[in-house]
Amino acid sequence: MENDKLTCKSCGGDSFGEGKLDGYSALQPVDKIFSNGSPIICTVCLNCGEISSIKVTKPHKFK
Repeated sequence: MENDKLTCKSCGGDSFGEGKLDGYSALQPVDKIFSNGSPIICTVCLNCGEISSIKVTKPHKFK
């Protein structure tokens, strides 16, 4: 996992995992009404739970 290089800003931990927001949590482009958007993936510190990164899996949907 590429996240092994991270350091948590909150607790200094260096172990991270990834999770996805479920349900209706897809991020949708503001100017595209009929777009399905993209699922959201979060990188989470396994020590304290701080979310260090939030990203979409389909960034091309926002071009």
